[in-house]
Amino acid sequence: MSSFNDNPVVNVLKEVTPFSTFLETLKSKIQEVFNDRETHDRLSLQRDIPASSLREIMSGNPLSVGIPREFGGRGGFMHENIALLSMASYESLPLSLTLGINTALFLQPVAKYAPTEVKESVFKRFLEEKSMGGLMITEPGFGSDALNMQTSYTAAEGNYHIKGKKHWAGLSGMADFWLLTARGKNKNGDLQRDIDFFVCDAQEPGQEIVVEEYFNNLGLYMIPYGRNHIDVKVPATHRLQPQTTGIKMMLDLLHRSRMTFPGLGMGFIKRMLDEAISHCKERFVGGKSLFEYDQVQHRLSKLQAAFTISSAMCANSSKKAGIENNLTAHGLEANSVKSVITDLMHDAAQSLLQLIGAKAYQLNHIAGRGTVDSRPFQIFEGSNDILYAQISESLLKLMKRSKENNLFRFFKDFDLTKRASEYIKDLVNFNLNFEMPQRKMVEMGKITGRIISLNQVLNITDQGFRRDIAENSIHVLQQEISKLVAALSDKSQTKVVEEYEENSSWLNFVPR
Repeated sequence: MSSFNDNPVVNVLKEVTPFSTFLETLKSKIQEVFNDRETHDRLSLQRDIPASSLREIMSGNPLSVGIPREFGGRGGFMHENIALLSMASYESLPLSLTLGINTALFLQPVAKYAPTEVKESVFKRFLEEKSMGGLMITEPGFGSDALNMQTSYTAAEGNYHIKGKKHWAGLSGMADFWLLTARGKNKNGDLQRDIDFFVCDAQEPGQEIVVEEYFNNLGLYMIPYGRNHIDVKVPATHRLQPQTTGIKMMLDLLHRSRMTFPGLGMGFIKRMLDEAISHCKERFVGGKSLFEYDQVQHRLSKLQAAFTISSAMCANSSKKAGIENNLTAHGLEANSVKSVITDLMHDAAQSLLQLIGAKAYQLNHIAGRGTVDSRPFQIFEGSNDILYAQISESLLKLMKRSKENNLFRFFKDFDLTKRASEYIKDLVNFNLNFEMPQRKMVEMGKITGRIISLNQVLNITDQGFRRDIAENSIHVLQQEISKLVAALSDKSQTKVVEEYEENSSWLNFVPR
């Protein structure tokens, strides 16, 4: 048997390009594409990405960051993956999401759960042919209710026959490989509860996926979305191998993906901040620059706080979210990271739009483009309203288990919040009502997510992160938590009046 050092692939990769060089080379290629005015407008106003532009970007082999070294990649290190997404999202949020779909939703699950022979063939195609891959979970009628998906599979003659419908999968009709999710059928034709994942090579006969309809998505024009008809036969070897159950494998996958969202947010928020500072210094109103106005400073300080929070999240996820770790049970943290960072992303775009004004209300302007492109991040991979409620459900379970109903005392001893607890003691030193209505569960989830964010900011500050901007973000988070706690204590429960049209026309109450 050959030793580790006799492995030719490993020996070659001892000379892997330093990450800083790799990233700078790729950055120059991306900037060349997006700084060209004609290409920029084409990417802003039309759908898909020109083949020549995609070839130029992919020539830098960006997806090698998601491939282990033993298969020719850079190693699949989480900090490299997050840094790649951040660099790309500074130039283009849709491009960053395209890379994120490939790494977080395809390459990482394959690297962790696929048989070795499947990894070898798939990763070889990614590195040599610049292939791309995506994930199909969501179905018409079964979006957030993914566990009740109707796509099914049966086993026969060394294959799995998968049939069903999938929609809103990023890179529909564009990806070469897909991770398909489906539920097995028993002898009675009933669907099993557990979920399985299969690697589908859409370029192979019998594995083609038909896009029945392309959607006119509101933003993210570069990424094709649609409704897909699934009727494929994949080899039995192409089924992912969960460590326990398929549902737990899916949670591990989704939680890891949500923990990488700060990479998408980091570069995007920094771009919004840089554009805002530049504009406000150059724009003069009433004889002075916008930068000198107090309300403008307020907006800019919140933008800078978002930059600091996303920086802290990137550092935290780099340490925790690698494929060597099982994130199945990390839903509270993953959901907090995803929901808070995506709220910050959209708020940042809205602030830039407001600061620039009418000029920004164009699809080919960075603020207008950023506003529509950042909005869906609050919806996909878990609607934020649902995730905030789930955060609260997890919180209440932990508090009940520890027999603690005082929020401060719980946060003081909870690993994700203990560092932040003293900073919010006066705000959360009360007993929590475990029988909250759903709307209060959402509010409590928002509070918890921001306290976890504050904890991460304090952690990175302890490690030497710039203190003045960290203190700014601490104050911003404290203010936001204070407002949310006030909303939580409001006892009113407004409800929609269904038959509202009678006696509700304003025209009946003016002189005629």
